[in-house]
Amino acid sequence: MASTTQHKALLKWVSEIERMCRPAHVYWCDGTKAEYDALIKLTLDTGAATRLNPDRRPNSVLFRSHPSDVARVEDRTFISTPDSEDAGPTNNWMDPAELKREMAALYTGCMAGRTLYVIPFSMGPIGSPIAKVGIEITDSPYVVVNMHIMTRVGQKVLDTLGEKGEFIPCLHSVGAPLAPGQKDVAWPCAPIGQKYISHFPDENLIWSYGSGYGGNALLGKKCLALRIASAMARREGWMAEHMLILRLTNPAGRRFHIAAAFPSACGKTNLAMLQPTIPGWKCECIGDDIAWMKIRPDGRLHAINPEAGFFGVAPGTSYKSNPMAMKTIRANSIFTNCVLTDDGDIWWEDMDVPCTHGIDWKGQEWTPDMKDADGKPIKGAHPNARFTAPARQCPVICPDWEDPAGVPIDIFVFGGRRTHVMPLVHQAFDWDHGVFMGATAASEPTAAALDVKVKLRYDPMAMLPFCGYHIGDYWQHWFEMGDRLGEKAPKVFYVNWFRKDGKRWLWPGFGENSRVLKWMCERVEGTAGARRTPLGYMPAPADLDTAGLEVGAADLETLLSVDGNAFRDELDELDAFLKKVGDRLPERMKRQVAAYKQRLGA
Repeated sequence: MASTTQHKALLKWVSEIERMCRPAHVYWCDGTKAEYDALIKLTLDTGAATRLNPDRRPNSVLFRSHPSDVARVEDRTFISTPDSEDAGPTNNWMDPAELKREMAALYTGCMAGRTLYVIPFSMGPIGSPIAKVGIEITDSPYVVVNMHIMTRVGQKVLDTLGEKGEFIPCLHSVGAPLAPGQKDVAWPCAPIGQKYISHFPDENLIWSYGSGYGGNALLGKKCLALRIASAMARREGWMAEHMLILRLTNPAGRRFHIAAAFPSACGKTNLAMLQPTIPGWKCECIGDDIAWMKIRPDGRLHAINPEAGFFGVAPGTSYKSNPMAMKTIRANSIFTNCVLTDDGDIWWEDMDVPCTHGIDWKGQEWTPDMKDADGKPIKGAHPNARFTAPARQCPVICPDWEDPAGVPIDIFVFGGRRTHVMPLVHQAFDWDHGVFMGATAASEPTAAALDVKVKLRYDPMAMLPFCGYHIGDYWQHWFEMGDRLGEKAPKVFYVNWFRKDGKRWLWPGFGENSRVLKWMCERVEGTAGARRTPLGYMPAPADLDTAGLEVGAADLETLLSVDGNAFRDELDELDAFLKKVGDRLPERMKRQVAAYKQRLGA
């Protein structure tokens, strides 16, 4: 398909990239079903994809990536600003001129023998005052079909852009040019040392090279929606956050909108698709990963989900943990690095259905009793195996999930994965205290983590890998947004579903988490009790709706208690974490730290 736009700057940029990358063909994507079907057929014909059994998984395919290209590559991800200080201590930095020289050399001729696809896409409902337009150039059909699901693609985006509209240029290549007559491989990519995921916040520019996987290649995902958008949001006075969005409706019909930030492995998608266990309460999903929020004329913070699909981690997803996700991926989905079963379906670990034999994510015969040289079980699916599915297929998708105006946020929730110390839930005393709670959100490292020697891994607002500028300036932006919102700012809470007594979970989680959300909503209404603790306002056991809940009184007391000695023992790690922020640590954060220590009697 040829270009159908009169946007001179866009046409000029595409022409420049074409001259540098030297593709065999140029194709402008129109976002139609016919285009999607044709590209899926192309991937099937070339052996890149496998058609799944249409009786079990209609209109769905499985891809297997190269073993070197299975996840985000944080050490090859750069925030490139003229001044290294602006990237801050949580990002890798390279000088923009040097980085562009290195990457331009790699880009030169990198699309030889391939098709250059131009993907016009909207992050957010097309035409929404909170949405942004991106243009991704890629040589990967896998990227195009995933972007079809994850964003709004096509001519309507170009029409909205007009002749002079602002767009975010996103350049991607798998970095595997083809010589004349050379046979392609199923998953082309470059060696790890040649992979670059580069962001130039001052220019709203993204360059990605060498990886075909996930957020490294679907540049609307973390690259645009968080790293570049967070920098844009700071300049323009809005918020781009790593947050799910859900609507909770109480029996009286009042709606509450909740945005929640959790690091990985903390049940984010599960909460986004929550099935409440308390009678009369209803939950609807608006988004499972990213929230863009602007202050609207009513003075409140309104949020949209800028994505159109779910790019979820497959292992651990089951009808027990997330039945709505399982129903969402019944059809019209793309799977990556899962097991292919003998009956042509997909499978992964902790799916809660048996699989006695299949083809693993590396394309090899697999059975669940297989072990490696150390006697450890060989997993059939990669731990980061993924599904890509349209959000509209979710059985509990909110009818207003594509409202261009967004939904007004009542509650912010932060959290981490803590088996000890951290109670089930507490509420911030005020906005500044809530910023402190989010900034110091932490999880315990796993045994496989590189930082296993530390007690806590801090992940401020779950944005550690995704903030596109200095983390201290990011916190200051949060404080300033609170000043603008005033009394209309969302209430802020912190949760921890993961307390244990030995190997036993103290809180059942999953749908029972609705009881904690109910207390939050009642706090917003002013109808629920709470007691003041050094951490914040906390419910007494009687303040939570525990009707029918199988949690003993002693366990509930533990879940809702504060061990001052344990929190005082963590202060040295907190100080060390905040020291890394340097002289850009906001004064208001320093005051929050001092007040926290005073409350603990430290």
